[in-house]
Amino acid sequence: MRLKTAIFSAGLLVGMAATAAFAQDAAPAAAEAAGQGSEAATAAVSGAPSPEVAYIFNTLLFLIGGFLVMWMAAGFAMLEAGLVRSKNVSMQCLKNIALYSIAGIMYWIVGYSLMYTDVNGGYIGTFAPYAFDPVGGNALDTGYSTASDWFFQMVFVATAASIVSGTLAERIKLWPFMIFTVVLTGFLYPIAGSWKWGAGWLDAMGFQDFAGSTLVHSVGGWAALAGALLLGARHGRFSKDGKGGIAMPGSSIPLATLGTFILWLGWFGFNGASQLAMGTINDVSDVSRIFANTNLAAAGGVVATMILLQVIYKRVDVTMVLNGALAGLVSITAEPLAPSPLWAIIVGAVGGVIVVFVVPLLDKLKIDDVVGAIPVHLCAGIWGTIIVPASNSDASYGVQLIGIVAYGVFTFVASLIVWAILKAVMGIRVSEEEEALGLDRTEVGVEAYPEFSLGRV
Repeated sequence: MRLKTAIFSAGLLVGMAATAAFAQDAAPAAAEAAGQGSEAATAAVSGAPSPEVAYIFNTLLFLIGGFLVMWMAAGFAMLEAGLVRSKNVSMQCLKNIALYSIAGIMYWIVGYSLMYTDVNGGYIGTFAPYAFDPVGGNALDTGYSTASDWFFQMVFVATAASIVSGTLAERIKLWPFMIFTVVLTGFLYPIAGSWKWGAGWLDAMGFQDFAGSTLVHSVGGWAALAGALLLGARHGRFSKDGKGGIAMPGSSIPLATLGTFILWLGWFGFNGASQLAMGTINDVSDVSRIFANTNLAAAGGVVATMILLQVIYKRVDVTMVLNGALAGLVSITAEPLAPSPLWAIIVGAVGGVIVVFVVPLLDKLKIDDVVGAIPVHLCAGIWGTIIVPASNSDASYGVQLIGIVAYGVFTFVASLIVWAILKAVMGIRVSEEEEALGLDRTEVGVEAYPEFSLGRV
């Protein structure tokens, strides 16, 4: 037994020696290979990547962020489908897939160029379709693939259109809404966006809006408010004696909750990829920080909404809480990088508080916002934009206020004019009978829940 042990030990020592010798022989080869390896990878580790590496990672950020924001289209569709009554669910699903498609086409035909081409400190870009890099293109001067940037910016404009869809649900005709979507995504949003993100006049003044609390969310909110004022409320939404609103419960709280979680997930692309670069260690670190602050703000919106509802109403309305999460997300979107974690929670929490107070205010004003988009996107968007200087020293309250007013006046007035023309030319509202039957039957012809909705109003 001892002999076997001795033989085994000797063999093990020989094997280790051979391995060590092999390692010593291999080490110079490995070092030589490393020295001849990718200079770009070495540079990236040191914080100064090669143009090729930066190009690849920046493009990847746009693509990943873009498909996350595209997934928000599903979130809006599910949120709206859950918050409208069962007789209007098919209509909301139809509008959301249609508006996303229209936004994509219009943003290629004219939108992107209006927003980003030759703005040069002014108020508008150029009227032209956007040209992508050629097949196999490798131009490094932009720092990213032009098609990836176009895709990332395109999904943002679809978000603005979705905001309008939810507010005007259950009583607007399909085709006037689609025509308005053409104007909003092809012209109004791009022109407004050029003022900041296209290096226009507001950017020159120092206006700050990192990922679009105002440029995307408030713009969509102002367009929705203009439409709601001209469209009017749903029949039976407000009591005739003027005592307030009458609740019209949605079709599916699970769907609305799913939609909220999908939007929450998509927001990591919305805010995180708005860093616009992932080619250095610093950029990746900042993207990570943006993710964390975005999540904390949404959580702050939820908790603040729940507490306030319990204090005021002695019960917690789940639909309000869902909108509290979204308001927190909208609030942090104007500046998701600079805040400390605690400040991100506070910014999001104030967004939730805004929802709790603005929803009943709209009822008093008899403004019918089916999904609560005006409190969430317009009002929380204003709050998120005006509070940017509290964490970002490059911003000033005066310039932020100028930007908020400029976007509000332009978008509201222009949208009001477009809605008024549509109302005069073709009408924007279905008849009272069609509204009672539901738009699934009268406008779409396909009911979302035929087994349950048949014969119900």
